[in-house]
Amino acid sequence: MSSGDSAGLDPIRPPDTVRPRILRPFPRRPARRAGSRRSALPRRPVLPRRPVLPRRPVLPRRPALRALPRPRLPRGARRARQAFVRDTMVAFGGLSAVSQVVGPFVPHSAAGAVVGLSVGGCLGWGLLRSRPVTRVRQVFRRPDMTVVVETGDVFDQPAHLVVGFCDTFDTLSAGGRLINADTVQAQLLDRRYDGDAHRLDAELAAALAPARPVAREDRADKPLGKLDRYPVGTVAVLGDRPRLVFGVAYSRMDNDYVAASCVEDLWRGLGGLWDALRAHAQLEGVAMPLVGSGLARLGHLDRDSLLRLILMSFVARSREGAICRELRVVIRPDEVDGVDMRELAAFLAALASEPERRRT
Repeated sequence: MSSGDSAGLDPIRPPDTVRPRILRPFPRRPARRAGSRRSALPRRPVLPRRPVLPRRPVLPRRPALRALPRPRLPRGARRARQAFVRDTMVAFGGLSAVSQVVGPFVPHSAAGAVVGLSVGGCLGWGLLRSRPVTRVRQVFRRPDMTVVVETGDVFDQPAHLVVGFCDTFDTLSAGGRLINADTVQAQLLDRRYDGDAHRLDAELAAALAPARPVAREDRADKPLGKLDRYPVGTVAVLGDRPRLVFGVAYSRMDNDYVAASCVEDLWRGLGGLWDALRAHAQLEGVAMPLVGSGLARLGHLDRDSLLRLILMSFVARSREGAICRELRVVIRPDEVDGVDMRELAAFLAALASEPERRRT
């Protein structure tokens, strides 16, 4: 090709390169103009709001009728009722079994009288078995001793007496702030010492002379009462034979004159009491109240559990060595409702039969 022919042609150039496509944002919708077609459409009318009607007055509701609480019977009465029903049904069952054998031999004319006598006998047996129990007595063979739990006055018992004290061995009542007038300790001062607190304090000082106090309070912190504190479990032997008084410390007296105790303190106090009885009682009878049931603040234990704790401690320590021939726990009449004598009798019977089961 000549130069003249190539003069009219475009020079050869490389093909176009692929340019990247630039993404542009989507165009916004134009705002509605005043004269546009959509703006000319009629808008939805705004309906008026519904008038707020006044609420109805809330009338007070009538209180729901509740059933009156059923009066709870004392524990002893409930147990007696259960024993009556149980023993009566047992008697009916036994007589019905006997009647199956003896019935064919009974004349028809006497059948009504036999049935009446049987029913009366069953009811009488149930009443006999459910009668109130005020005294429980259990004899132990190993060791040879007797445990008696009964209601009455502990000061009327012809035996050595056990009285609970606090760790300061206070005796003056100070108008009831230190010693409550209803406690056994206050009755000890009135009935054994004729209200002579000086004589009782002198005997306590002589009995506590071998013991060593663990602390001494300041008079500014404890304005009333004694200041020396003795360990829990300390026992002061007072009086003369044949009726000694064993004062055992099983509670602590705070400086605000509030006595408090716990299960551990009571157990330690009972251990010291059994040791003192073994040393001074000479195996004679001992009478004690239900210690810990008054103002010692052992409220987490009811009287039934407290009594079982005392008896268990006595039986366990007696198996290590004889303490006394008879322990008599005397419960005041106003405290007997909290003790189930029937269950207590079964508890003592189980304790007495435990060594026999071990031997077999």
